[in-house]
Amino acid sequence: MSYEEKRRRLVMTLSEEGYIRSQRVAQVIMKVPRELFVPEEYREMAYEDRPLPIGYDQTISAPSIVAYMTELLNPLPGEKVLEVGTGSGYQAIILAELVSPGGMVWSIERIPQIAEAARKRVEMLGYGDRVKVVVGDGSLGYPEEAPYDKIMVTASAPEVPPPLIEQLRTGGKMVIPVGHPYMQNLYVVRKGERGEIHMWRDIAVVFVPLKGKYGWRE
Repeated sequence: MSYEEKRRRLVMTLSEEGYIRSQRVAQVIMKVPRELFVPEEYREMAYEDRPLPIGYDQTISAPSIVAYMTELLNPLPGEKVLEVGTGSGYQAIILAELVSPGGMVWSIERIPQIAEAARKRVEMLGYGDRVKVVVGDGSLGYPEEAPYDKIMVTASAPEVPPPLIEQLRTGGKMVIPVGHPYMQNLYVVRKGERGEIHMWRDIAVVFVPLKGKYGWRE
């Protein structure tokens, strides 16, 4: 079976199970070739609904979680998005597709080797004008380009890092896994028009830990 057919079946399954709820997310997951974001030895598993290792004790999230978090965040054309935890770069490119035309994704990764591999992948696939990968402590966000319309965090934190709240635009939204090192819940954070913060808890998830000043200690 071709990768394209596997991708089509995955999109159908995720739609039936409710992880994909919109046509625009379905189209983007159908378009972006997940097999190019995993090590060669795992490519035949690229369209199984499971996380896969990408080196340095990091993973690419399961497709269902990518779809679900993307639907929760609802990135729109023209928006500026911060992603914390670049990993393979797959989620960043999904976001870039959804904020096009006119939008921009800034993605921060703490492991230089992973960041460089993701940067090369972004360039190779033609997204260098819409995705910028930087190395740094993701729990501090990326104040150089703040504020952001949307923030997605793809590593788990013990609490929502204050710098990320500060860097969220008034009226903006953040999706972040928060909890214990081995079990978390997704939280949706909104910043109101007067700067007030609204948070609600969503599904249980398991993510690699966010390391840094406002994350888990090294």
